[in-house]
Amino acid sequence: MGKTYFCDYCGRSFQDNLHNRKKHLQGVQHQRAKKFWFDCFRDSATILAEELAKKPCRKFLQSGQCDFGANCKFSHMTDEDVQKLRQTVEEENKVEHNDGPIPDIDEWLAKRAKRKENNPHVSGLEVEKEVDDEPAVYWLPPGYHAVHELPPSLHPPPPGGWKPALNVEWG
Repeated sequence: MGKTYFCDYCGRSFQDNLHNRKKHLQGVQHQRAKKFWFDCFRDSATILAEELAKKPCRKFLQSGQCDFGANCKFSHMTDEDVQKLRQTVEEENKVEHNDGPIPDIDEWLAKRAKRKENNPHVSGLEVEKEVDDEPAVYWLPPGYHAVHELPPSLHPPPPGGWKPALNVEWG
């Protein structure tokens, strides 16, 4: 039978020889699947620029559906969608071009050591309190999901700390 080739983009397998692989890689179905895969990784600014360059799809605006779907060369975005995308791009630009001081791990460790010196009975699990009149700040690196999109186990602790559970029995 010979070796088989599995295409991750298309989810298909076929006999692996030069002719079959070349025919598959040049096929329309493979090209569309590959484009769809890489489109998932485009940034918001690129998507916005491409959508603004396209004319609106008349069929989509009239009926809310288009026979060409994702392959349509016209834009299927409403004005509301474009505004949301613009806001997303502006937020991403603010994060990328943040001119403010970037939190430094050495500063954080120094503040933590100072807190522990002031109150040695505090466990390391409690919420970081204010030091030098600076509120506790949670900073996410660019590209990370917003806090509200994270699962509950990854949310930062509330400002007052977690409330201890009453009458909890283990086991």
